Amino acid sequence: MADRTPTALVTGGRRGIGRGCAYALAESGFNVVLGDLDQCDQAEETLRGIRVRGREAVFVRCDVADLTGHERVVDEVFAAFGNLHCLVNNAGVSAMHRGDILDMSIESWDRCFTVNVRGPFFLSQRIAKRWLSTPPETTAFPRSIINVTSSNVTIVAPTRTEYAASKAAWSMATKGLAIRLANENIAVHEIRPGIIRSDMTSVARERYDKLIAEGISPMRRWGEPEDVGKACAVLAQGLLPFTVAQVIEPDGGLRFREL
Repeated sequence: MADRTPTALVTGGRRGIGRGCAYALAESGFNVVLGDLDQCDQAEETLRGIRVRGREAVFVRCDVADLTGHERVVDEVFAAFGNLHCLVNNAGVSAMHRGDILDMSIESWDRCFTVNVRGPFFLSQRIAKRWLSTPPETTAFPRSIINVTSSNVTIVAPTRTEYAASKAAWSMATKGLAIRLANENIAVHEIRPGIIRSDMTSVARERYDKLIAEGISPMRRWGEPEDVGKACAVLAQGLLPFTVAQVIEPDGGLRFREL
């Protein structure tokens, strides 16, 4: 019975891109577990939004950086609806301060790599092992891991190199997981967003407004969380079944250069 309705865990799901993914998954028929630090007003709003879309939603306290808490998180997630079919690794942090790379702190570097790479990698590892311990015939819906990286995987960000480097590392780790799990019928993919309207980008809103107006990307508008969410839903539904480590770039064409 539990497998008739697929379930997704979205880390960092209470706002921004995480909320966009949660809503798109709900609209695609998924029950959603929100994994985040606190069940705050933003989290409650997202839970209500999922339910308005006709699906069930629960909150699980999840600090991806705390590896000692992963076992509890995974147990609670699987218990919430009886199974899990999709993990969306969305939780992440940016540089503590934007500025000269020569002034970057060790703390900021370590924080980016702890939250953006180390935490989601070992959470993915634990969930993958749980899936592999379940006979495949008992799971009627495709299983997948979807990792949110950034256009800064390939576009240099001199004022926040620690963030870009961590996302590039997570992109490579995604490929490693994808190759290991491809023949286990567990899809692992990457979403590489461009300039998306969110709390993380709000600190540079005026700069991005100017760059977008000047044509930094062919589509001269901000990306919205729902743009990322739609890409997430396509992958989670298994609509690209013969792909491994597929990269989808909802970036308005930011990755292209014109001469």
